[in-house]
Amino acid sequence: MKSLEQALKHKVGLGTAPLGNMFRDVPEEEAQETIQTAWDQGIRYFDTAPFYGAGLAEIRLGKALANYDRDEYLIGTKVGRYITDEKVDKDEGIFQDGRQNKVVTDYTEEATIKSIEQSLERLKTDRLDIVYVHDLSPDFHGDEWFAKFEEARNGAFRVLSRLREEGVIKSWGLGVNTTEPIELVMDMEEFQPDVCLSATQYTLLQHEHALQRMMPKAAEKGVDIIVGGPYNSGVLLGGDYFNYAKADADIKNKVKQLEEVAASHNVSLKAAALQFSTAHPAVKAVIPGSTRPEHNKQDVEMIKKDIPQAFWSELVDKRFISPHAPLP
Repeated sequence: MKSLEQALKHKVGLGTAPLGNMFRDVPEEEAQETIQTAWDQGIRYFDTAPFYGAGLAEIRLGKALANYDRDEYLIGTKVGRYITDEKVDKDEGIFQDGRQNKVVTDYTEEATIKSIEQSLERLKTDRLDIVYVHDLSPDFHGDEWFAKFEEARNGAFRVLSRLREEGVIKSWGLGVNTTEPIELVMDMEEFQPDVCLSATQYTLLQHEHALQRMMPKAAEKGVDIIVGGPYNSGVLLGGDYFNYAKADADIKNKVKQLEEVAASHNVSLKAAALQFSTAHPAVKAVIPGSTRPEHNKQDVEMIKKDIPQAFWSELVDKRFISPHAPLP
């Protein structure tokens, strides 16, 4: 069975949120070719979740990996949501083109077990390597968020700790798009996560808070960090979305300035984004998501591409990146 380090020999995994039809309806053939291309490039860590298209990403991933030796790859999926057979109208949201099944948010013990059982079935596997508690972020405002966190503390955290002890799963942690929940769970005496997925929070566009608090704590506690969303939902590569919402003028202007600096040094922003996120010693890997097979090839190429130190120095001098951030 591969270790996390072995599965991430390029420090690149594949994030499958786009394969759940995030933002667009992805043809099945294209989705399968994307996963196959990632495999052909040596990628052996795949991140997914029930939330991604109401199970669609897991189904597609399970189909693609079914013919490979299970010991040759690692899967990370998530709990906190389970899928029902009830069909609902999804005329808005980032997964409106996913399956129409109802997605229920629930961090209790019963729901956590149900979510894991469903994921195993969709992924066509008998075990999970990493299980993240998904989206346990302060999007639930005030008392509602604290109630959800306590629900997870008494439910998902306990279940996953037990399953790890029993050898059913290898490791667990949080998969969120803010840093505070990861910092909070790492401080708990009764629970100790192994690895946490931090989406969009340690990138060229935003990293100060993570650098000051989450990363030092992870290093202190021995918790591995996986960086998701290294392109901040695509805006860093010229897309329209920043952190799962439409990018505003300020963000697009900052990206334009970064593009100008990169062009002056003949540097790809994709290469810079991947290498910046993985330069921190607490970071084990970065998992860009894609629905384009050629992008997987680029990711593996770009993380190994030479970038002149003058480029990084200029970004520091112009305060695009923190002078305290580890650089490649």
